[in-house]
Amino acid sequence: MTVFVDTSALLAVLDANDGHHAHARAAWTRLIEDTERLATSNYVLVETYALVRSRLGMPALRALVEDVVPVLDVLWLDGDFHARASASLLAAGRRRLSLVDCASFVLMRQHGIQRVFAFDRHFTEQGFGRA
Repeated sequence: MTVFVDTSALLAVLDANDGHHAHARAAWTRLIEDTERLATSNYVLVETYALVRSRLGMPALRALVEDVVPVLDVLWLDGDFHARASASLLAAGRRRLSLVDCASFVLMRQHGIQRVFAFDRHFTEQGFGRA
């Protein structure tokens, strides 16, 4: 079964000061050991790279790029996905919902992905189960 990996989980895995760090590290280890297929999107990676670099610095970014990203299947979003995610964002009309979140929801639904490794409540609000 495929598990979608969100920015919130990646940040929690890398940041020892994150309130979810201990849980995230344990969950990450379990997912890797269970040989779950771990997928994310290029949108999530762009968002995560920017946040990790600015919050945690280059050593953490290097760990992300060299140690974490290689175990992820990256699903690339094209113009059609971007348009659908943008329409979803506008339809939701919620200030705290991001384009990256909406793109993730569209992608997960299209690929039949039901579970997510995330600490962002928007995924459960959308009906996805936590990994």
